[in-house]
Amino acid sequence: MNGQRLRQLALTAPALLFLGAFMLIPLLLMLYVSVLERGSYGGVVWGSHTGIAYQKLLYERDLLGNLSFNSDYIAIFARSCRLAAVTTLVTLLVGLPTALYMSTLSRRRAAWILFLVTIPFWTNLLVRNFAWILILRNGGALDTLLQWLGWMSTPLDLLYTPLATGIGLSYSFLPFMILPIYVALERIDPAVVEAAFDLGANRVRALQKVVLPLAMPGIVGGVVLVFVPCLGAYVSPELLGGGKSLMIGNLVQAQFGASRNWPFGAALAIVLVLALLTVMAFAAWAKRPVKGSSP
Repeated sequence: MNGQRLRQLALTAPALLFLGAFMLIPLLLMLYVSVLERGSYGGVVWGSHTGIAYQKLLYERDLLGNLSFNSDYIAIFARSCRLAAVTTLVTLLVGLPTALYMSTLSRRRAAWILFLVTIPFWTNLLVRNFAWILILRNGGALDTLLQWLGWMSTPLDLLYTPLATGIGLSYSFLPFMILPIYVALERIDPAVVEAAFDLGANRVRALQKVVLPLAMPGIVGGVVLVFVPCLGAYVSPELLGGGKSLMIGNLVQAQFGASRNWPFGAALAIVLVLALLTVMAFAAWAKRPVKGSSP
């Protein structure tokens, strides 16, 4: 038994070392920076510990040094969660029917659709968002098409709005929703669905009582794969939203960049990580086997 455990440890040691070196240590360093004092010209004062960075999330000091409640950063967190939730919902509404349709096709046809779904991954995310700028800007491809069809005479003014940010996020993360759901649907034994029909279930009943419960791990996985990176997204809000759709990722970048307030940027990053861990813990709870169900 000891020899088996040693072999298991030897096999998992490279992955554990990699995670420790490139995930745990940077997070601990970020946590340490968040409790340091900001330097006079930016950066941090090493060895000088304070909790002002976390206090700044909710309060600010006026010229007299008095603390007052500040809801600006809460609003940015709320906007980020709202955009991430809307993006997750949109990709789920599009991705679930797409995955269901793919699961009904032959493997050859499904492979072609998978090929089309993964094509966006061949292009850099930055380039794809610049393409959306050309589509959504005034006088862009969308405006030109609608004016040519006679459906509108004035510009849509879509660019640099939350809607434009939502479009960019939904487009960027849609494959992350389709792929895990399709994999989960592919694993369902067709005999189970046929048995549901033999017992008198119609298509809607079979989908509701058989297909969706069996595909739930893939659905939950897709929701996590979309919501988690979307919550900390930077490129799409920066390029498509402008200053009107500031999200947590943009705020963190601004603190480490122009503002040079490293402790506050680190505190924002730590809060974001805690929020993401909460989402992942909830997803793990949702995917747990139901007590009394068959393995």
